[in-house]
Amino acid sequence: MSSDLWSFAFDVYARPGVEDACLQLQTAGANVCLLLCGLWLEQRAVTCDEPRVRLLKALTAPWDIEVVQPLRTLRLQWKARAVDDAVVAGMREQIKSLELEAERTLLSRLEGVAQEWTRNDAGSVTWLEDLAGNAASLNRDALQVLRVAATGT
Repeated sequence: MSSDLWSFAFDVYARPGVEDACLQLQTAGANVCLLLCGLWLEQRAVTCDEPRVRLLKALTAPWDIEVVQPLRTLRLQWKARAVDDAVVAGMREQIKSLELEAERTLLSRLEGVAQEWTRNDAGSVTWLEDLAGNAASLNRDALQVLRVAATGT
């Protein structure tokens, strides 16, 4: 398993079915970076509790709303136009790179908060459900895809 969150997330996201599962959960309202952090914490057998969940969500929400989502929205708005306009296509790729860098920054911040949290011999398998919120009840299959993919890292 990759020790840092970015490498772990990058490895897991590249596995079959993970991108689709993440997009399904994102559509249902979950934050993908938060979910990947939850997987990382589960794999590290870190104890899940409500104060930790609240802390991770509080760290994620403003960055997602103010930085990641505006970049994603602009990238998606330019998708159709980029098909016929090479300049827009190039700029769209730059925005995509900025969006990815913003997500990497968020993962780094999440890791910074969580890296010292203690492990539990029994492990903790509730991070995904707790961090996914309502999206967890809408798509348990997608959560299972993420868990299976993470065990292969």
